[in-house]
Amino acid sequence: MIIPSLDLIDGKVVRLYQGNYNQQCNYGNNPLLYLKNYKIQGAKMLHIADLSGAKFPKKRQIYLLKDILQDIKIPIQIGGGLRSSNEISSLLAAGATRVIIGSSAIQTREETKRWFHKFGPEAIVLALDIRINANNDKKIAIDGWQKTVDFTLEEIIKLYQPLGLKYVLCTDISRDGTLNGANVKLYQEISNIFPNISFQASGGIGTLNDIAALRGSGVKDVIIGTALLKGKFTLSEAIECWQKG
Repeated sequence: MIIPSLDLIDGKVVRLYQGNYNQQCNYGNNPLLYLKNYKIQGAKMLHIADLSGAKFPKKRQIYLLKDILQDIKIPIQIGGGLRSSNEISSLLAAGATRVIIGSSAIQTREETKRWFHKFGPEAIVLALDIRINANNDKKIAIDGWQKTVDFTLEEIIKLYQPLGLKYVLCTDISRDGTLNGANVKLYQEISNIFPNISFQASGGIGTLNDIAALRGSGVKDVIIGTALLKGKFTLSEAIECWQKG
């Protein structure tokens, strides 16, 4: 499915260029307006990233997130630097369908495994952001992409597969915010290696042709943020394009 995405900083809707907090575009301070519009256009799920909480845990926008969850009655997956069982419990109790776990899945692996046992794999999306080098090694970046670690995408997926891992949101950092198209080859490759994982593609979507290019890639969902905010196409057009496949 097509999943529209909003990134939030201090209550404002923003987009970052390749994860850089110093390169952000502001799209106003009314995220509910966008989300309600996406719902009207046929969204079956929404994606929200709390970038304030991702960078500064004490600034997590929990009250705003709870307001959104109470107001928008469709499934929502929420992420942004989640680091504790209490944070996850709070969001799920407030109505989040899934929580997105990123850096914690790398830095606190044993704790993340406990979350899989406690909350179940249906409630967890692993967000694995990668940099691909000349050898096609898919190295994972953490801490808002400020640090690249030695773990590869494949290694982390294999680590959590025995726990029932189902959802992986994979972002090619070099494409994020560029509107230059998704890394179709990447998604074809990892979908072939891990056919039982529901991959969510993220990064680079700028045209309806970019969506069409992903239809045969093996990904189950496509996350779209910047293109919708910039009016490159409507959500309803994106959904229609995806369903043609």
